[in-house]
Amino acid sequence: MNLIIQGMEVENRDLRELAKLAGANQIDRITGQAFRLKNASRREYVTEYCAEAELDFAFVDPMVSLGEFGLVAMDMDSTLLAIESIDEIADMQGIKAQVAEITQRTMRGEIVFAESLRQRTALLQGLDQDALQYVYDHRVRLSPGAEKMLQRMKSAGLKTMVISGGFTFFTDRIKSRLGLDYAAANTLDIQDGKLTGKVLGEIIGAHGKAAVLNKVREELGLKREQVIAIGDGANDLKMMEAAGISVAYHAKPVVQAKANYAINYVGLDGIVNLFE
Repeated sequence: MNLIIQGMEVENRDLRELAKLAGANQIDRITGQAFRLKNASRREYVTEYCAEAELDFAFVDPMVSLGEFGLVAMDMDSTLLAIESIDEIADMQGIKAQVAEITQRTMRGEIVFAESLRQRTALLQGLDQDALQYVYDHRVRLSPGAEKMLQRMKSAGLKTMVISGGFTFFTDRIKSRLGLDYAAANTLDIQDGKLTGKVLGEIIGAHGKAAVLNKVREELGLKREQVIAIGDGANDLKMMEAAGISVAYHAKPVVQAKANYAINYVGLDGIVNLFE
């Protein structure tokens, strides 16, 4: 296997020690933040060492390249975006802390997502719809490395998709801004220019995300093994299970425990370094 090491600061002594621990016989530089340790044969102690050194690591089949995949599906909030959009909307209502607490409990898997979304959306009742545009214009930030990751994946021929438990107001704009191929999310009910506190239609939660992913995958004629899914919260787990490769990005422990790979320190562009 190749052992991919990434971090904000990767020291030579760490690379040498990790090569020794893993039994690797060659160290190649991928980027200034990423290195490939070739022919790694041992995993013992690598996890502990990287946690102490604040380094991301991944044992990757050297025969797998990015071009073998056909679709990447991404969660939006705290994954493709560096914010939780519903928390920022709640800030316009003066209740960010209250809503953010529910969001965090939901992402840890303590609350069923659909019920959580209903609770949080109900608290937004009466908010002027112009607040949504304000949040998009002034609060939305892409996660580090997002555009670079997408550019390289598109160049390799992958279709790109954002699947969110958030709202179409944001996914539609992000899809257009980043040139994504697909977008799916929940729709806020707006009457007379104000949020009613309700969500229209069936809520896209954990199972909904997986269903959307499988529908698009089948339309593209792809196998499960040709899909990469990236997420951070418990409601992403079903979507990630529906993919051949799952990546936990700065994720909750419950997600990291079940993902193929975890990225905790570098940006989203660190994902492409696993396969190039």
